Amino acid sequence: MAGINMRVLPESTDPDHAFYYIDISSISGHGQITIPEERTIFATSPSRARRLAPPGSVIVSTVRTYLRAVAAVPETDKPLVFSTGFAVLEAAKDIDARFLSYLCQSNTFIDDVVARSTGVSYPAINAGDIGSINVSIPRRAEQFLIANFLDVNTTHIASLMQKRLKQRAALADRAYAEISDVLLSAPSPQTTAKSSWPWLRDHPGKGPLVRLGYVCRLQNGLTIDSKRDVSGEPVTRPYLRVANVQAGYIDLSTVAAVTVPREVANRCTLRTGDVLMTEGGDLDKLGRGTVWNGELADCLHQNHVFALRPDRDRLDGEYLALMTQTIHGRCYFESTGSKTTNLASTNSSKILSFPIPLPSVRHQRELTRSVHTKLDAIKRMKQKLDRQIALLAERRQALITAAVTGQIDASTASRRGIEN
Repeated sequence: MAGINMRVLPESTDPDHAFYYIDISSISGHGQITIPEERTIFATSPSRARRLAPPGSVIVSTVRTYLRAVAAVPETDKPLVFSTGFAVLEAAKDIDARFLSYLCQSNTFIDDVVARSTGVSYPAINAGDIGSINVSIPRRAEQFLIANFLDVNTTHIASLMQKRLKQRAALADRAYAEISDVLLSAPSPQTTAKSSWPWLRDHPGKGPLVRLGYVCRLQNGLTIDSKRDVSGEPVTRPYLRVANVQAGYIDLSTVAAVTVPREVANRCTLRTGDVLMTEGGDLDKLGRGTVWNGELADCLHQNHVFALRPDRDRLDGEYLALMTQTIHGRCYFESTGSKTTNLASTNSSKILSFPIPLPSVRHQRELTRSVHTKLDAIKRMKQKLDRQIALLAERRQALITAAVTGQIDASTASRRGIEN
């Protein structure tokens, strides 16, 4: 039915040869390949960047098969090189390449791949085992009809999904705008710093600004040291790493623990109401505050996570966290961050120098409630869109599976079914 892994990038390749590297993270859940923006050169590429795949061939992930990463290689003038974590299938002469692509994306085929995989935390399958999977292949003429039918209908579904994704992105922009409009229109009765930030010119009601360090204390976190002396009175506590602190929420799906002297733990223990910020990461997430609500008792934090402890008589933690998400917060941290090729970083001095409008705490809380009312409405709309996107993805999979297994007669079926 198909040749497997027939082409490879040789080790004799020119070290300066540039290409776009495709790994499992580049494959969407609905069979699309996202080509990276930046090229990789052979000399510094990962050792797994060796698989070649011509347009029309099918790539099937042989690792972490539960992710169901299967896609057809598109026509493109960009040189693509794939991870050896993919098996590349090229259709035989009597097989329609499009039909092969849809067959490999069907639930029936993918379920078989997953079932044959071995390993618990990192399930994988050999390319040879993929080649031994038994499938039912109709005549070439019927393959052609099935592929045509699925081309039309999956394109229609993809169009609907793209519209929903654009609407979802627009909601994110709407949330950003709502936070900025509410918080940056509030006048402040206090001032200790002169406003000189050009991006605030569109917000004449912002009022004077106060340096964050005047109303907030910064607590540094724990430096992990395997050679640390833990004799005396050691304690074992959970601790937050950078991966746990996301934009707007805390991810506690995986939490590490550390054993340190009690006096060290006391210096790095989080308190309810602390605002967490990460030292480094993606530029657009730099300086985004997230409030710690005491989700874990006696929790410590890593040295790359800053804990900001507001003076509660002058600054509300939720207000500060939201202020970091305004146009003022984003522009400040992006303009003051230290940037590398892919990442950016800030430091305690820059964080404490962040200038914020400072109305009364009572007014801060009123503004915060107003923002959350708007954000809750946006969140409900986002959940509805996410549900529609998930249903469209399920519909796509069901349609592909039904067509390639003969449950739908592609010669008589129409697009009307999915439009309804």
